Amino acid sequence: MAPQVTVVRIYEDQAKTPGTRVLVDRVWPRGISKEAAHLDLWLKDVAPSTALRQWYGHDPAKFEEFRRRYEGELIEPRGSEALRRLRDLAASPLVLVTATKDVPHSQAAVLADLLSSDLTL
Repeated sequence: MAPQVTVVRIYEDQAKTPGTRVLVDRVWPRGISKEAAHLDLWLKDVAPSTALRQWYGHDPAKFEEFRRRYEGELIEPRGSEALRRLRDLAASPLVLVTATKDVPHSQAAVLADLLSSDLTL
């Protein structure tokens, strides 16, 4: 059975999506206190590098190249260990939390695809 992985924006009502809530952004979201975030974990090491994030700039035209470069980063030791940790957490419902406005073109979407499939990096 495939893992149940959901992606939500941190600004959405957290009660709507039960599961282990993991922030997958490198930078803390603006305007949200740690108490209001209701997170179980902040896994910075699974987020794209600052250089990759700045290069991408959330430009949907660059998404496929972003995905390719990001998956390359997830092969590196820190990213690989963080991704393994997410895979372990995905044994039960997992909620990937991000602040991005364009969820389908985000690192959270890439992670959800990887976790929901049999693909390994």
